[in-house]
Amino acid sequence: MKKTQTQTDREAPEQAPETEETFEELPEEDEGTALRAEIEALRQDNTDLKGKWYAVSAEYENYRRRTAGESARRYAEGRSDVVSKLFPIADNLSRAIESCKDEGTRRGIEMVTAAFEKILEEEHITVIDPQGQPFDAEKHEAIMAVEPEEGEASGTVRQVYRKGYEQNGKVLRYAQVVVVK
Repeated sequence: MKKTQTQTDREAPEQAPETEETFEELPEEDEGTALRAEIEALRQDNTDLKGKWYAVSAEYENYRRRTAGESARRYAEGRSDVVSKLFPIADNLSRAIESCKDEGTRRGIEMVTAAFEKILEEEHITVIDPQGQPFDAEKHEAIMAVEPEEGEASGTVRQVYRKGYEQNGKVLRYAQVVVVK
């Protein structure tokens, strides 16, 4: 197979010019100037490469922090979601305590409730129980409005139908309340 001129050029390794020959041809004064210029160009390249390296390193560090924070946030949200599914069980335990007449059974249910409340505390989840407090639409859900009785102020929570829960200021479940008109 016959090679064309362009194929031969591509296959032949590029030869670096001999610097010694170039400088031998130059007068001594021009040789020093050329070396200084080459050194300055190399210093500039070095500075440019360092700047790029610092930029890439900073970008990687920011990416690492951002993904670590995102992972931690997602993990915490997942834990909150699991605990939130247990809130109806806590409601039923409260109802069982209120309706239980047998002291032994009542004590057993209270122990289970205390264990659940300990888990909530470990997860930094607090109960929203606004009995007698002013209504707060950001934490409460009004299910009914009633006429005020003697001494009750308008806009206060008369009864808590279902407790709410919050974690680090974020409401996981709104408290359902009866509000005085």
